[in-house]
Amino acid sequence: MADLWWVYSKPVPADSRELWTLFLQCSCITAVIGGLFYNWMFASLEYSWHLSIATSISFSLLLLLTLFLVHPARCVFSMIMPTLGTKQGRKLLLSTCIMIAVVNITPNITGNIKTILQVIKCICKNSSDSLLNSTALLQTASREFGDAIQETIHSSIIYKPMNGRFHFSLLQNTSSIYQQMDLAGEKISRAFLSVEVLVKDSVRVGNRLVAGFSVFYLCFESTWYLKNYLSNLRFDNFYITKELERLAADRKAAHLLVGSSKNFIRPTGLKLSREELMLCLVQAMLPTVALVLMLVLVAMDHFAFSVADTALRKAAQFSVVPVTLHIKYKVSAGILPFVFGELPLQDFEKKYHHHLIFSSAQCRISPPVPPSPSVLLVVGLLFCILYSTVFLETYASRLCRKIAASFFQSWEEERVLYLYRKLSRRHKKE
Repeated sequence: MADLWWVYSKPVPADSRELWTLFLQCSCITAVIGGLFYNWMFASLEYSWHLSIATSISFSLLLLLTLFLVHPARCVFSMIMPTLGTKQGRKLLLSTCIMIAVVNITPNITGNIKTILQVIKCICKNSSDSLLNSTALLQTASREFGDAIQETIHSSIIYKPMNGRFHFSLLQNTSSIYQQMDLAGEKISRAFLSVEVLVKDSVRVGNRLVAGFSVFYLCFESTWYLKNYLSNLRFDNFYITKELERLAADRKAAHLLVGSSKNFIRPTGLKLSREELMLCLVQAMLPTVALVLMLVLVAMDHFAFSVADTALRKAAQFSVVPVTLHIKYKVSAGILPFVFGELPLQDFEKKYHHHLIFSSAQCRISPPVPPSPSVLLVVGLLFCILYSTVFLETYASRLCRKIAASFFQSWEEERVLYLYRKLSRRHKKE
């Protein structure tokens, strides 16, 4: 690995063997980056597959030529990898998390809400249909009751009414009611669909802009670091490196490093200073806010599924409600009782049964969709990486310096010599 990195970081290959080794290294890097770039554009940013393929191929060829021919470009590209562990990398990961959540969780929530609306629509339709059909029961009861009265009255020779029946009008045409219910359900479905499409389109465009800006800024930040590294001896030059220790040992001035260890950092150490820890805690606030919002969205997904599943199961368990109409009629008429006496009328008593139906198996109800555990797992892993980058940002900055030092070793010697002279002057003043 050390030999491969030596060939990769050299300005010019020494022979044809190193030249082919460098070409193979650049080819492998561009193949991997091109595949990841295609997957990122197609799966995360939701570009079309042909545009993703064309862009990834063009990007891979351009990257191959740039890495193979331009030595500073290899340094900048190598520093992009640890730069992903900084705030710019967190922005990319955060936009990816948001896109995954919106594309996968939001449609699941709206789908479960549609299931709830379908259950309500089914109950309303069947119950109203059953109630409307119950008017036929009243019509039958009134007809039979009227016939009984007519039969009794006809047997009387004193008074005969014109008509002894009750009349009920039965609503036969229910199509207008069903049409209004279907129209209301269609309006609600269109409203949910329009909101879902608007949210998805807005988040998609926003994430594409954030992703494009983040990639551009990653390249810019790496280029800016290399430019300052090559033009300013004081820039990011407070590390006690092995070259500095060797220089101090050769000049018998190792005591300079002992007294300056509090103000300088050993790049191989894992200890973070108090200032670095406070900075990490401040930078962890943005991922925490995003995590809280993501948890709210996940909770809404679980709540919508729970309500939809409960509504569907309870609607299926609705029993048929029996309705009984009991008519009991008993009356006697007295017409000149001292002459004719009482005229008893025929008694009437009958029960009519009907059933109210609130749900039916004929209703088209889409089953509720449970939250996807794979989506939650991916989002959880991405947030774990997000929080890890908060604390790895300090080490990423140190790694950027080591990469730049390996690509420009002669300039690194100048920086080490400058730092040694600075320590010497400070020691003399003390």
